[in-house]
Amino acid sequence: MPAVALTDFNNFFGAVKFYKATQAAGVKPIIGADLLVLDESGEGSPTQLVLLVKDQIGYANLTKLISKAYQQGQRQGIPYIKKSWLAEFSEGLIALSGGRSGEIGVALVSGRTADAAVALEEFIALFGDRFYLELQRTGRPEEEDYLHAAVKLAAQKNCPVVATNDVRFVYDDEFEAHEARVCIHEGRALDDPRRERRYSEQQYLRSPEEMCELFADIPEALENSVEIARRCTLNIRLGEYFLPDYPIPDGMTINEFFTLESEKGLQERLEVLYDTSAEDFPEVKQRYLERLDFELKIIIQMGFPGYFLIVMDFIGWAKDNLIPVGPGRGSGAGSLVAYALKITDLDPLEYDLLFERFLNPERVSMPDFDIDFCMEGRDRVIAYVAEQYGRDAVSQIVTFGTMAAKAVVRDVARVQGKSYGLADKLSKLIPFEVGMTLEKAVEEEDNLKEFLEQDDEAAEIWSMALQLEGVSRNCGKHAGGVVIAPTEITDFSPIYCDESGAGVVTQFDKNDVEDAGLVKFDFLGLRTLTIIDWAVRMINVDRSAAGEELLEIDKIPLDDKATYELMQRGETTAVFQLESRGMKELIRKLGPDRFEDIIALVALFRPGPLQSGMVDDFINRKKGKAEVSYPHVRYQHDCLKPALEPTYGIILYQEQVMQIAQEMGGYTLGGADLLRRAMGKKNADEMAKQRDLFLQGAIEKGFEKDLASNIFDLMEKFAGYGFNKSHSAAYALVAYQTGWLKCHYPAEFMAATISSDMDKTDKVVTFIDECRAMGLDLLPPDVNRGQFQFSVDDQGHIIYGLGAIKGLGEGPVGNILAARNEGGRFKDIFDFCARVDGRKVNKRALEALIRSGAFDEIGPEGEIGYRRAVMLAAMEEAVKLAEQHARNTSSGMGDLFGESIVESASDINYNSYNAARTLSPKERLNGERDTLGLYLTGHPIDEYQEELAQMHPNRISALRPGKSTTTISGMVVGMRIMKNKRGENFAFLTLDDKSGRLEVSVFAEKYNAYREILVKDALLVVQGGVSEDSFTGGLKMLAESIQSIYEARCSKISNLQLRVRGDADNPDWVERLQSSINPYLEGNCRLEIGYTLPSVKGVLKLGSQWRVQPKDELIGRLRDEFGKNSVTLIYD
Repeated sequence: MPAVALTDFNNFFGAVKFYKATQAAGVKPIIGADLLVLDESGEGSPTQLVLLVKDQIGYANLTKLISKAYQQGQRQGIPYIKKSWLAEFSEGLIALSGGRSGEIGVALVSGRTADAAVALEEFIALFGDRFYLELQRTGRPEEEDYLHAAVKLAAQKNCPVVATNDVRFVYDDEFEAHEARVCIHEGRALDDPRRERRYSEQQYLRSPEEMCELFADIPEALENSVEIARRCTLNIRLGEYFLPDYPIPDGMTINEFFTLESEKGLQERLEVLYDTSAEDFPEVKQRYLERLDFELKIIIQMGFPGYFLIVMDFIGWAKDNLIPVGPGRGSGAGSLVAYALKITDLDPLEYDLLFERFLNPERVSMPDFDIDFCMEGRDRVIAYVAEQYGRDAVSQIVTFGTMAAKAVVRDVARVQGKSYGLADKLSKLIPFEVGMTLEKAVEEEDNLKEFLEQDDEAAEIWSMALQLEGVSRNCGKHAGGVVIAPTEITDFSPIYCDESGAGVVTQFDKNDVEDAGLVKFDFLGLRTLTIIDWAVRMINVDRSAAGEELLEIDKIPLDDKATYELMQRGETTAVFQLESRGMKELIRKLGPDRFEDIIALVALFRPGPLQSGMVDDFINRKKGKAEVSYPHVRYQHDCLKPALEPTYGIILYQEQVMQIAQEMGGYTLGGADLLRRAMGKKNADEMAKQRDLFLQGAIEKGFEKDLASNIFDLMEKFAGYGFNKSHSAAYALVAYQTGWLKCHYPAEFMAATISSDMDKTDKVVTFIDECRAMGLDLLPPDVNRGQFQFSVDDQGHIIYGLGAIKGLGEGPVGNILAARNEGGRFKDIFDFCARVDGRKVNKRALEALIRSGAFDEIGPEGEIGYRRAVMLAAMEEAVKLAEQHARNTSSGMGDLFGESIVESASDINYNSYNAARTLSPKERLNGERDTLGLYLTGHPIDEYQEELAQMHPNRISALRPGKSTTTISGMVVGMRIMKNKRGENFAFLTLDDKSGRLEVSVFAEKYNAYREILVKDALLVVQGGVSEDSFTGGLKMLAESIQSIYEARCSKISNLQLRVRGDADNPDWVERLQSSINPYLEGNCRLEIGYTLPSVKGVLKLGSQWRVQPKDELIGRLRDEFGKNSVTLIYD
């Protein structure tokens, strides 16, 4: 097959990949597109037209035509072109009629021969001898009728015909999979009788021999397919770079301006870093100037000054507009020019960061700065770039969503008409893991394999899913990738957008767009920068009020002892990069006490170093438990000490590999970067060449061959684990900044941290637990003092954010804050309802505010449960009065005695509702859990404290390790379920009994036995052995038996005592007792009644038919009926 054409539906999504693949295979690529064409009226059904690129002009025209279809021709998400657009864009394109679906084909199939002839003449007028009538034989209805009519019309009008194959799948056995894919897209089932069957089993990629046999009766149609292939010649310029122009002052070249800005920026940096009046400053400055000059020459030689200036421009704009920018990311932090231009904020000379790791003069490739912006401000920076360089020249980049393992199983099951339960079960058997595939799932999960062997329907789903897995299903937008073109984006790539013209992205993905010559800039969002920004703003409000100098986070000292002590204790929850469980363990072992140690931590905490023994060696050398050698006790040299001293002689960073190659092997740093890359790829032939080069260079520099050979072996071993130090250093700086804030401004830092994730309840709970561990006071939400986010009051207490209350969004909270700002503090719930907009703060939101505690300060006098109960009772009336006030206001009817109903009616207050039943502690706490996701004003274990003390007096805080078993009780506040090597589930529970917390290990056998009661927030009684936990430094328990609180109560309880007064006020107590206990009879707990009359008292021991199940619900009902202190549980 000498040539093949790709014509996707109105897109070039696969064009570059197709072009490169065909070129590599020695096949001529023909690029085109299937377009849907509308007449000028826009009425009627669209018809199909195939356009093929004949030359460079045609490629540019088709690119613009496809883009225009998305920008101006979309209807209900489908792009169309208007026929009139073709006149402007027809040059350089070969047109095929679209077969029976084209305008001519539709007319012929409908018997409108005259209309078909007119349409043909119009197309010939547009394309001349570049228009062909398309003939297809794919076994679809009306195809032969169309074919004979088309051949006849072609003869009449002297128009060439061409045989084409409307390919929809590659192999002839893939038709069913293709139909399933179509149904998934359309949301229909395969057996739906209303479904349009547009495709046939013959639409596979036929061989040339099959096509010749199929069209043997029309040889001209076959010859013209070869003729079209001959006429189409396209050379896409790949691998070149086209930088946008940066505005340069008159009279200067871009290189002169670039050099001037770099030198000026470096001088500003040096004035901050050093004492310019010091004796050694000229010497220091010379070192920086030499490095700057070296980098400038390479950047100018490679033609990249414009790239640096553009990055400098938008980062400068972001900083000027108070949008936080990260200190650097990736190898770009190794450039002194980037540091001088304020692109990065880490001095590369201070930390031995190498420019050649970023931009290697011996391996020409585009520089690539990954820039972290505050999540909230990133889109503003992208908007600035679009404004600065032209909206037609700036675009984000497309991504393609694919059918992943779990989703494709569900989709296939749906289109095959299988039950939801089967699909759900099959999907849940696939492990939840990034990069999981169906094939991998079967290998890892024995249960899945067994299920597929036993269930034919499941196997049928699986068979189809395997064929569709990984197929692209939708378009998205790259999170941070932005391209800037020197002219218009459509000169390089077609664009894709939504119906309104917004959300513009290139049709080429991130790799193809670079191949096409566009320069990609990564605008990445880093939430930690947002957290730092919010915390610093809160801090500076207080510092400003106190007349103190404002805090500048980039000027904090990097040798703060208290910050390192916090890290050494492993108190790094919420500290960037250092918060995971494994990292905390590593930090405790390593004990960082200088900034270089944090850089090392970021590099060490990866599978390679952790599994290779490198981490243990690093820690032992730092702690003095092992000899520090450079790099090995038997093979070392003093010349390697400067490079390896920061890591105690361990080869940890890729930059160190490069420095060793330079010092010992005589490499340039550019050549050393090529060596580093070769070592990473582990290419045996390349490594043999590099070994010879290294040994030759080392011998020439006077080193012994044996030493050089062994050093090379060590380099090769560690290069596989080596990390980019520039990236480590930049992220270590952000880690240090967050650690410093947590240490010195804990309330502000934690308030900002919780605010950044307050839509994720699990994260909020984790961070609030950390606040409590830090001794910070957390106040409930408050409509009079709270903000949308978590905030800090004058006493350093954290006030719960109103935006974190479930059921309240930005709209309701914004309305509450606006009403408060306008009219001052709210007096009570009636005043609140009268002043806020009832359409935004509805009854559901009002109830959430009450249950969360946000109204506690404006409620009636009394304990919290009573206050909330009264407000819940008053809520309905408060809303009605507010609605009446709104109606009066809108009709221009002011109230007779005051501006609002609340002001005029003094009798409207809480007194009318003081008979409301107080919320029980459980009701109050459940209300908090439902609205906040956690318990704020108490602990569910509170109401069981007395009972548990009788059953099991042990407290977590009083536990000691020992050989005998111990029984404790507590609430499950955390649970991690994991798999052992046999694939069995086991769990780690965190139990809390208010006195402390304990991690409980529940191994597979026990997990399976007790899994029904192992749920979050459950109250459990656990028996097991207690031992020391080397990770936390505390204690841990291995569970032997587990009971729910009810099971424990049943096993220990002797009887339930109820105290009843028998007097005139209580005549029906027997009926009330009977009604309360009826649902809970047939238990094992005896019932005793302490009966009291004014003159006598006694105990009634009821018979076995009165035995009850001592459930919480029964105890609650009896207390409601006979009084809070009427029930006592007696234990053996």
